Amino acid sequence: MIIERILIFLLFLIGFSAIVAMRNIIKKIFGLNLMNAAVVLLFILGGSRIGSQAPILDDGIIHMVDPIPQALMLTAIVIGVCVSALSLALAVRLYQATGSLDIDVITKRLADEH
Repeated sequence: MIIERILIFLLFLIGFSAIVAMRNIIKKIFGLNLMNAAVVLLFILGGSRIGSQAPILDDGIIHMVDPIPQALMLTAIVIGVCVSALSLALAVRLYQATGSLDIDVITKRLADEH
């Protein structure tokens, strides 16, 4: 159980370091997706520890898996896909406007225009 949490934390740290350290916008978006995946995995891991049987109401079922974390993470996945699509669309628009995906070059070129 602790190994899984450590690996999920490392996945989150890799995504966070990509957002902080990388200058390319596409790499920052990829880092954001890694962080989202780590959070989803953490919640699914926590939800799987609660019970061992499917949440079907029947006689003899005692330890049911809680379906709420799974439903919340399905929603989080959909929101993550939407955020990724919006981020990529903005990155394409910035590339068309500035000719670069480097955040420093984009900032400089947009500052020169104003």
